Amino acid sequence: MTPRIPVAITDTSTPRVSIVVTAREEGDAIVAYLDRLLEAVSLSCEVLVVVDDVADSTLPWLEEYAGRDHRVKPTLNTFGPGPAKAIRQGVAVAAAPVIVVTMADGCDDPAQIDPMVRLVERGIAIAAASRYMRGGRQIGGPPIKRFMSRLAGVSLFHLARVGTHDATNSFKAYSAEFIREVGIESDGGFEVGIELVAKARRRREPVAEIPTIWLDRIFGNSSFRVIKWTPRYLHWYRHAFGPPIHRSADQAAPAPPSPGSDRPNPSAGISDTDNVVPGSARDRTSAPAQS
Repeated sequence: MTPRIPVAITDTSTPRVSIVVTAREEGDAIVAYLDRLLEAVSLSCEVLVVVDDVADSTLPWLEEYAGRDHRVKPTLNTFGPGPAKAIRQGVAVAAAPVIVVTMADGCDDPAQIDPMVRLVERGIAIAAASRYMRGGRQIGGPPIKRFMSRLAGVSLFHLARVGTHDATNSFKAYSAEFIREVGIESDGGFEVGIELVAKARRRREPVAEIPTIWLDRIFGNSSFRVIKWTPRYLHWYRHAFGPPIHRSADQAAPAPPSPGSDRPNPSAGISDTDNVVPGSARDRTSAPAQS
């Protein structure tokens, strides 16, 4: 297992990181969330906040915020409803060589974004924010969800040697090149994180982790569905134990679709299609990135 080619930091007109934020009915709470996020991130960035439809209560507040900060780009999900498709949408329009996935619920600590991005720039395929390694913690959340997540993460680390104690956590930084090589097949919940970790393990790509403290959301309700999404997580859990896949073979023959997938072509989820909300995003990408 060797590092990927480090990311060259030469084009100052391109952000160093695209932060993909999935949001659903956050309303005005998105304003305080974005304030915290942009205060914590010192690297040049674009923040792609993805909503499922134009009637989402988050969107008016996003539009207002984007009007005074060009880094924020309201993005309309055209792949279909659900967190996995929202993540695919954000990845599809991301401009940076490093992509961070996080949620608008405020559970993740944005202070981890800069160090994760720098790990990917040095040649790591996936840098994970880990709740279950030494120094990490998970505070709050449903007990059954916490138990299952910890069991899956720790067992994958020790038995499949995936490189992180927290494969199920969605809060990760990825090499954009790596994602586009392997594609995203998930189309339901938040299983994208474990899918990409499993694919990285099969390809013997380098995965690293840093500790994080996850805090359960104070306001609103979680959209995580344990019973509905468990079969999808199990699919990718098993995938991590498969034999090594060379890069050329993996691109020619991607893993079989996860249960419930309606996608005949797994690679179709990553494209260059621009699906930002009109007047709010890609037409502002020519502005110099702030650092």
